[in-house]
Amino acid sequence: MSGSNPRQNVAQQQLAAGNVPAYIQALGQGARSAARELRRADTGLKNRALEAMASRLAASRQRLLEANALDVQRGKETGLDNALLDRLALNDARIDAMIEGLHQVAALPDPVGEIDDMRYRPSGIQVGKMRVPLGVIGIIYESRPNVTLEAASLCLKSGNACMLRGGSEASASNAAISSCIQEGLADVGLPPESVQVVATTDRAAVGAMISMPEYVDVIIPRGGKSLIERISREATVPVIKHLDGVCHVYIDTTADPAKAMAIAVNAKTHRYGTCNTMETLLVDAPIADIVLPELARVYAEHRVELRGCERTRALLPHAALATEEDWGAEYLAPILAIRVVDGMDEAIQHIEQYGSHHTDAIVTQDISLARRFMAEVDSSSVIVNASTRFADGFEYGLGAEIGISTDKLHARGPVGLEGLTTQKYIVFGDGQVRQ
Repeated sequence: MSGSNPRQNVAQQQLAAGNVPAYIQALGQGARSAARELRRADTGLKNRALEAMASRLAASRQRLLEANALDVQRGKETGLDNALLDRLALNDARIDAMIEGLHQVAALPDPVGEIDDMRYRPSGIQVGKMRVPLGVIGIIYESRPNVTLEAASLCLKSGNACMLRGGSEASASNAAISSCIQEGLADVGLPPESVQVVATTDRAAVGAMISMPEYVDVIIPRGGKSLIERISREATVPVIKHLDGVCHVYIDTTADPAKAMAIAVNAKTHRYGTCNTMETLLVDAPIADIVLPELARVYAEHRVELRGCERTRALLPHAALATEEDWGAEYLAPILAIRVVDGMDEAIQHIEQYGSHHTDAIVTQDISLARRFMAEVDSSSVIVNASTRFADGFEYGLGAEIGISTDKLHARGPVGLEGLTTQKYIVFGDGQVRQ
């Protein structure tokens, strides 16, 4: 962060003095001020800022790679596992993807200012709704430095100021990316407080961010279950979140076996470490002996460990016996729980008891059963005859997403630009007075 701005100078002085709560408060004051300016920013200005950030990122490629190399080396020394090191690492291809992501967000339609549902009332006034930014968004995340840029771009395009607190493992990378963001904002004359990357990894920063509703309108955590549980428990600011991705695919008796095979394999093996990966497969009893042996053969090729109920093990003797913990597990690994059920009522009961309200799918040729499943399964995404892996902002046509929400208020499912806005009522009159 530059020291040329008086408010930023105050924040840096507080940080240097070790007063983390005062530092976060100063950032919040700056963000609130910037949010007011961003409400006035038109689409063209926001897009120019995003393109300027892309140019700055491209020009700073070597600086980004050098900063990231420091993070990766420190991660190796502190014992980060290979999966986390992979998420942390940047290379030319990933930087190219970050730059392309900025171009893509710039090309997305701007939801801010859209007016819906205008109608005349008997009094002669017109009443409608206008889409507006939320204000100030705090985002707390781990590992992946590209989240810094994704979050900044989506918040900026939706007219929100943001405060970004990344994980300690990516501190050097996030600082380098922050410099590119700040340079891009300066290039078009937007306030530097529009996007602020928290420059401390002290855990007290998180506590301060999530407990100052006077400056932060919503918190979005992206990370492990322990982080999200802590924020959900302690925050006095509204939170958009999901804790687990315990996703199910239910294969109904009427399902086309070929479609069921393709969907069940893709939902589990396309990627193991994502929140929309299937963790439990439910199979209707009359079709179990048809689909399970062939599925087991394909899963074996992918080295997926199977854990099943007694009825599953009668068909697949090599499967381990599933425990009660398996039904509610988010493995994020090549492990799959399988249960044979007696019809859709039992399948829905299982999903209700063990699921996480994230994404659940049915494979069926019976449209009435599909409609029942869609109506009765209480998840943020309910899918008919397709893989759970489609539960994604890009695949849903949102262009990009800030995360997935399993909450029921404000945003649910993939949260894109529209999910980072709200609506207010607007009224047009011509001198009317209330009688």
